[in-house]
Amino acid sequence: MTQTDTSRLQNFPISWFAMVMGLAGLTIALHRAETVFELSLGVSSVTLVLTIAVFITLALIYALKAFRHPDLVKAEFSHPIKLNFFPTISIGLILISTALLPHQKDISFVVWAIGTALHLGFTLYVLLAWIHHTHFEINHMNPAWFIPIVGNILVPIAGTQHGFTELSWFFFSIGVVFWLVLLTIIFNRMFFHHPLPGKLLPTLFILIAPPGVGFVSWLQLNGELDAFARILYYSALFLTLMLFTQVPRFLKIPFFLSWWAYSFPMAAITIATLSMYELLELAFFKGLGVLLLVLLIVLIAGLLVRTAVAIRRQEICVEE
Repeated sequence: MTQTDTSRLQNFPISWFAMVMGLAGLTIALHRAETVFELSLGVSSVTLVLTIAVFITLALIYALKAFRHPDLVKAEFSHPIKLNFFPTISIGLILISTALLPHQKDISFVVWAIGTALHLGFTLYVLLAWIHHTHFEINHMNPAWFIPIVGNILVPIAGTQHGFTELSWFFFSIGVVFWLVLLTIIFNRMFFHHPLPGKLLPTLFILIAPPGVGFVSWLQLNGELDAFARILYYSALFLTLMLFTQVPRFLKIPFFLSWWAYSFPMAAITIATLSMYELLELAFFKGLGVLLLVLLIVLIAGLLVRTAVAIRRQEICVEE
């Protein structure tokens, strides 16, 4: 391994795994569209293979980093922002298990069980780190802190299909309660303190994920479109609309890996909207679902191209 390769391995960030979340979200959204619109394109199977390949590649590289540079991995575990990206590993597994459900239910269960157990461990670790910290400040708070919580809300989507209803309620309860707590703190930070730095602005899209994912999970747990389901969906839709009004501001931000924060929340509101159309059969939700799906595909394609360009130019995996 050359000195340049060693340096890039040392600076390989845990935030890479947000890419898996985006690709898995796209896969689930495509399969949802294929089901709702009765299409037999099979595109979701292709993106599923890509998602799994990306996850395995990233896992091997990060495992190599942990083996060669354990002190750097430990430093990321102690970082007030990077700490929150470790659960993207377990979330990636939970999402892959959800995407695998229509194809390989047995393998989906194994992946779901590993991801769920790992995420519980990450959630406990992160919460204890928050409680017993000695160096976190309000300016460290940003929407990335939602990541450990969002994973809990995801568990029921596949968990109920595997027969673990009560365990799914356990994780859903954790996610919803702590989402509301963190939402209050994050808006306090954004309203009354310094604005988020440009590098972290894309994480604002993470605000969409908890209610968007919560809507899909609630449907799995409750089985009907009730008042609470509507509150979750329309909250996610409003946050999406609010953030879309800021598109010119987002377009001015230089490329960082944090751009992948756009992807999974967009997938979440797309999946939720397609589910609304399936339940209500209203033309509005059909049109909106198709529009969001097209935007999601363009977004993911753009992120893949921009990430490839950044790798070629050696703009990422460099010392901050």
